[in-house]
Amino acid sequence: MNDRSRDMPDSPNSEGALVAQSARLRVAIIGSGGAAMAAALKASEQGAAVTLIERGVIGGTCVNVGCVPSKIFIQAAHVAHLRRHSPFEVGLGAASPTIDRGQLLAQQQHRVNELREAKYEGILRRAAGIEVLRGRARFVDARRIAVDDGEMETRQVSFDRCLIATGARAAIPAIDGLAQTPFWTSTEALACDTMPDRLAVIGSSAVALELAQAFARLGSRVTVLSRHGLMSAEDPAIGKALAGAFRAEGIEVLEHVQAGALQFTKREFRLSLAQGDRLADALLVATGRAPNTAELNLGAAGVNVDSRQRVVIDSGMRTSAGHIYAAGDCTDQPQFVYVAAAAGTKAAINMMGGAATLDLSTMPMVVFTDPQVATVGLDEAEAKRRGIDVRGRTLALEHVPRAMANFDTRGLIKLVAEASSGRLLGVQAVAPQAGELIQTAALAIRARMTVQDLSDQLFPYLTMVEGLKLAAQAFTKDVSQLSCCAG
Repeated sequence: MNDRSRDMPDSPNSEGALVAQSARLRVAIIGSGGAAMAAALKASEQGAAVTLIERGVIGGTCVNVGCVPSKIFIQAAHVAHLRRHSPFEVGLGAASPTIDRGQLLAQQQHRVNELREAKYEGILRRAAGIEVLRGRARFVDARRIAVDDGEMETRQVSFDRCLIATGARAAIPAIDGLAQTPFWTSTEALACDTMPDRLAVIGSSAVALELAQAFARLGSRVTVLSRHGLMSAEDPAIGKALAGAFRAEGIEVLEHVQAGALQFTKREFRLSLAQGDRLADALLVATGRAPNTAELNLGAAGVNVDSRQRVVIDSGMRTSAGHIYAAGDCTDQPQFVYVAAAAGTKAAINMMGGAATLDLSTMPMVVFTDPQVATVGLDEAEAKRRGIDVRGRTLALEHVPRAMANFDTRGLIKLVAEASSGRLLGVQAVAPQAGELIQTAALAIRARMTVQDLSDQLFPYLTMVEGLKLAAQAFTKDVSQLSCCAG
């Protein structure tokens, strides 16, 4: 095949054609997180010559400053909480643990380093078909990238296909005085080596709430400031249940409030609210993420972005420049590493001539508060916006035997079904370990099961996932009148 064929548009090919094409394709990947790594491995596996460009630490957000360190921090806080408070305090005496944040941080960072080495750096060293370049990338034109290593050296990388997988950073709200203060984003919060006595948290979605509760459980007095309600993008029952759980732990939750101005004097923050000023020793701002696209010179490559500077892509992860793809948090895809990795893999398949798409209709979501929040599919409001007539049933956890045995009945499980057929459309759960049951719900929705189908399944007794069966039974029965293991 001649060189001119490199400029031909991507199209599905036979397996033989894919191999022939992949053997000569040069693939450039900007980034090294979940989407980038998945794409690099898939493209290399199919024979492409891959150049992966990273300006900072290999591994992106998740392993370095996101998912992994946050879950370690949250788990440490959970253990501290159980030592102080448990439903078995009468028979198991509680004790207040000594919190050494420096030691916890060292343990946290050691595990981060281990996982980065095992899942990113080590894999890249062993991958013969992947070259790693360190430096800042910017497009020169639609076929070349300049890589600046920060030491006056710039290298140009030519490519046949490219993936933009540069992720996102914390979005900073426009609050008067904020920029002049030493506020934290989640990155600084997870790297702190001492616990603040008073912590204010601006934000009310996953990152804000996970870290707010963890800091509270490790000894900080925490105030959460929410412009709307907690988890306001979800079913209202979720935010209500979570706010109740937080307040029961002593976390101050202020809903429908907004900081008008900020000051930092005498080593403390002063937040001006309509309800009066709040003082804090540390301030965490967690109000969303913004894509890392500004420095890429995307216009030179003919790559379009939307009003929020996210790369615009189609269902196959193609940008407005047909041979350039994008995946993960720098696009409008849901900001979860498992979505990014799946999108990266499918983008690589399409680079090699395939026709893969990403189906997000049964994408599960988990927020690692306690109780956890987990959802999949449609809630009632979204179903109605789509013109679907639905029925919903909400099961309080007091009807789930495992929750009763755990002496922890905080939360609920809600099922949403199509009224005419009974087909399951969505599940929302607020429950301890809700993340462990949501994938079962996702599979049920993908299999187009009805609530009766779900009700007829065998679920192991004294598990939280049995709550799905009970919630399904609630469509036709009074579950409070069922015996244990009722079939």
